[in-house]
Amino acid sequence: MKRIGILTSGGDCAGLNAAVRSIFYRAKDKYEMDVFGIIEGTVGLMNRPVSYTKLDYNTFSGNLLRQGGTFLGTTNKGNPFKFPMSDGSFKDRTVEIISGYHELGLDGLIVIGGDGSMKILKTIADKGGLNIVAIPKTIDNDVGATENSIGFNTAVNVATNALDNLQFTAASHNRTMILEVMGRDAGHIALNAGIAGGADVILIPEIGYSIDGIVEKLKKMNNHGIKHSLIIVAEAVKQEDGKNSTVKFADGEERLGGIGTYIAHQIMQKSSAECRVTTLGHVQRGAPPTTQDRILASAFGVHAVDLLAQKKFDRMVAWSDRKVVDFPIEKGIETYRKVELEDSLVKTALALGIYLGDIS
Repeated sequence: MKRIGILTSGGDCAGLNAAVRSIFYRAKDKYEMDVFGIIEGTVGLMNRPVSYTKLDYNTFSGNLLRQGGTFLGTTNKGNPFKFPMSDGSFKDRTVEIISGYHELGLDGLIVIGGDGSMKILKTIADKGGLNIVAIPKTIDNDVGATENSIGFNTAVNVATNALDNLQFTAASHNRTMILEVMGRDAGHIALNAGIAGGADVILIPEIGYSIDGIVEKLKKMNNHGIKHSLIIVAEAVKQEDGKNSTVKFADGEERLGGIGTYIAHQIMQKSSAECRVTTLGHVQRGAPPTTQDRILASAFGVHAVDLLAQKKFDRMVAWSDRKVVDFPIEKGIETYRKVELEDSLVKTALALGIYLGDIS
């Protein structure tokens, strides 16, 4: 192991730069490896010449540890097995990714991504004989084999801070403030931030709800003399009729969004509550990483380099029982971590009197 590469793939999040930093220091100081950062994920390996930067100590002399996002760039568009071309056709470009790896003379590649990215890169690695190790990152925290993924803690912290700020203006005007947060499939951000931020209603995609149930919760609060409230809702929560709430953009792409506005409209139709909606969106991704995300990313990076040095390929690092462990990538991504009814945080929310949906 003399030359290794790093790429960040999929959506960005806080802590990625901290992970890249720890990979470099461990690889250079312990193993005297040359470390190359691939620009814009797999796209960098497709480009000719390959888009990369050779990392050195000066790369990390400034504020990268504290910055959100990824200074290497990333992409979450274009399946490399069916990559959209400028003429409207589609092309399998995995061979270009494989040859890009070999053109750089890499002995190993560390992939920092979610379950989708890891699955794609594992398939490409098997096809082209690439030596890879994976690090899980996702603000949704839905990779099954790890208790925590890079970026989750920061996203929860941002959402909690937003609830803290919204509480004061809610109380000032006796309003119901609705906060829409990310959570494409899982409700971990909304559940964690909702409890920490004192939300009265938490809506997540795993648990069904009714507008009548929400209104009843607000009425009970009003009977106790509390005329303001906080609601947090994950973007993937469906409307009462089971349809997704989406927004269609000028480029033709349809994305999740607008469930907060839908909830506000329905509540105001069925009650005297005055609602206002705040959508956090990418603020949760680009925020400076929290202490926990910096530590987790650093521990993951060190362990990933050690795996490469030991020639333990096709492994995913994970956090379990307060320590870093590793699993085969297939095992790491075979299970999806959603909120379960028996989760301790679900029980905690219910015990606090939070309306979490139509469950008891």
